[in-house]
Amino acid sequence: MTIIRPEISARAAAAPRSGIGEIVTYARGRENLMPLWIGEGDLPTPDFITRAASEALLAGETFYTWTQGIPALREAIVRYYQRHYGRDLSVDNIYVTGSGMQSIVLAIQTVASAGDEIVYLSPAWPNVVNAIGVSEAKPVTVELGFTDGRWVLDIDRLKAAITPKTSALFINSPSNPTGWTATHDDLKAVLELARKHGLWIVADEIYGLYYFEGARAPSFMDVMEPEDRIIFANSFSKNWCMTGWRVGWMVAPAEIGQTLTNLIQYSTSGVAQFMQKGAIAALEQGDDFVRTNIERARKSRDILCDALIATNRVETLKPAGALYAFLKIDGVTDSREEAFRIVDKTGVGLAPGTAFGAGGQGFMRACFLRDPLQVEDAANRLSDYIRSR
Repeated sequence: MTIIRPEISARAAAAPRSGIGEIVTYARGRENLMPLWIGEGDLPTPDFITRAASEALLAGETFYTWTQGIPALREAIVRYYQRHYGRDLSVDNIYVTGSGMQSIVLAIQTVASAGDEIVYLSPAWPNVVNAIGVSEAKPVTVELGFTDGRWVLDIDRLKAAITPKTSALFINSPSNPTGWTATHDDLKAVLELARKHGLWIVADEIYGLYYFEGARAPSFMDVMEPEDRIIFANSFSKNWCMTGWRVGWMVAPAEIGQTLTNLIQYSTSGVAQFMQKGAIAALEQGDDFVRTNIERARKSRDILCDALIATNRVETLKPAGALYAFLKIDGVTDSREEAFRIVDKTGVGLAPGTAFGAGGQGFMRACFLRDPLQVEDAANRLSDYIRSR
């Protein structure tokens, strides 16, 4: 009997290989490698977080749990927003997920049907764009402007991208990879567009506390009304050095809460309870750690950017937010090819701007959330290379 193997779905087959993962796979494990390509720091999760998770694990908290998150963690997230954003939320607005990435995927699934359009700002983290495509919606690009090293949003360009098929605007601020951070006026203008056209906003504010010009970045939390249709995606990964934990959360209108709970149920069925206990410790005990980490990032940002700007061959400004310098190096037109060349010549791993879509072709992304001495070493290697090109 002949067995005919079925084809995989076109949707799955269309999911592209990560342009960041490609260079990581190529060079991972080399001696004297300085890996600035991935959006994570060099510090492990702090002891007060791992201890809380370990104690819960040893106490037998290993059973199925609340799909939308244990009440204690949802309450801790409510307090987090009261403390940092002055916003009074309900636990009915909070949904714990298996990472910030899952929050984004579920938000997209909630607001867009097959064939709908989601407008996003580019250059953008490629996972977002491809999550839209895998969900069978259509990603529509609006490029940020780049002038004298600074990224800016042209609201008229955003307005022109909206069509009758548009269901949502995806706004990442502070931005990965550019560091662009929306002003309150930007956010008000975007919100007004969404209200006018009856659109959802998916707000990726994962880097909201990594802001170098104030206590935190401007947020849709500052300008929205309770009736506005906004879903916020967030994560424990960056603030508390928990990238490998894969724990995140969503803030959303309570009226879609059952829908979000259902989507979590049919994807992961919830996050392990002992991991959630670690997340509670992060929120309740971790503010000082986060502040220290942000200052560490600020110092490393300054070291990296000052050194590269001093070559007179790199166009960038110190980013206002997030963890990345997005570098335009003179003469680089194919940043994918350049990323391979740089890691071979210098041992510094950078993410190619081609991975971040329209507007990123001539850029390289460097994550500076590392020991300032390590970043200084990387900056010196890169500066020597750039001067010799």
